Amino acid sequence: MSEMNVYEKAKREMRLSEKILTEIPGFRGYKEKELRRESDKLVRDAIFQRLREARNDLREVFQILSDQKFHEVMAKMDRLIMRFDRVTQKVNHAAYGYSGFFDIVKIDEAKLDKMLAFDSGLVNHASVLVDKSKALKKEVMDNKFEAVAEKIKDIEESLGSLESTFDARKEVILEG
Repeated sequence: MSEMNVYEKAKREMRLSEKILTEIPGFRGYKEKELRRESDKLVRDAIFQRLREARNDLREVFQILSDQKFHEVMAKMDRLIMRFDRVTQKVNHAAYGYSGFFDIVKIDEAKLDKMLAFDSGLVNHASVLVDKSKALKKEVMDNKFEAVAEKIKDIEESLGSLESTFDARKEVILEG
């Protein structure tokens, strides 16, 4: 779910008292800022959950490869899982709502559009990682080890792309 969809849903579901308070001068900007923070957190949580799911699949792959004594790729697999741990935690512990971006009452719409584009890309990257991890897990569980090294490299490149996009998103949001 994109951040804009989450934001719009949150706006629609405001209680009557919240809707009345949004009509108070100055409060509306504050409330919209809070909604954006909440939707940012929800999007990052969705990305975090997908990354965690992919990481868990990769841990199972690691265990199977270890049990099968497929030592040629164990070090690569271990590094990939460690990188997943690091990136997953980076997404999970990112500053809540990027306060530097949200602390102003008037939100720059161009910057918001960029952020939403990044969010869409991040959700897509995370979903691709889940799909690739599940495909690797299925192949390994079916004792198909021929392309394991290439698939690990492909997953690592996809994870690197997600991390770069996440870092670029943060920079765009925090730039003055």
